[in-house]
Amino acid sequence: MKVSLFFGSFNPVHNGHLNIANFMYNHYPIDEIWFVLSPLNPLKNAKDLLPEHQRLQLLKAGIQPYSYFKASTLEFELPKPSYTYYSLREFEKRNPDFCFSIIMGNDAMFCIEKWKNHQVIITNYTIYLYPRQNIILPPLAENIIQTEAPLQNISSTEIRQKIKNNESVKDLLPPAVFEILEKEKYYSL
Repeated sequence: MKVSLFFGSFNPVHNGHLNIANFMYNHYPIDEIWFVLSPLNPLKNAKDLLPEHQRLQLLKAGIQPYSYFKASTLEFELPKPSYTYYSLREFEKRNPDFCFSIIMGNDAMFCIEKWKNHQVIITNYTIYLYPRQNIILPPLAENIIQTEAPLQNISSTEIRQKIKNNESVKDLLPPAVFEILEKEKYYSL
């Protein structure tokens, strides 16, 4: 089984995440995409982070229509903050017959040297990069694939700000995620 891991805070998951994942699934040899919910990314500010179980609720609602998407809580079980290297080792230990790859934004290549054991990750995994606004990378190693995924002009930060400003986010979110946000008033307090 070929599984691509899409790591993120998903704070909240939005249509851009789903568009990217669908593109990867439809254009590359991937059987499933696991959205790996990171409770605490060591390179991000935690102050605007919704509690992990609320983000998981939103993630599960958002990916529910897609049989080839799964929500992974593996990082909930690992020490915080979450390091991709340790997560990859644990995924392989639990699923020795699976072949894992990674999906990430091309902007991550500018800070990947800050990642724990980044050279091991770069050397041993196929990495599918999706484009970010105004980011152009030089040619990379053969296993790092710069995809032609459509540029997504949606960010979780923008969505949270719009909610605080009482602006509509309905078109930016999967319907089930929007319904939960409306009902629970996440990010609006």
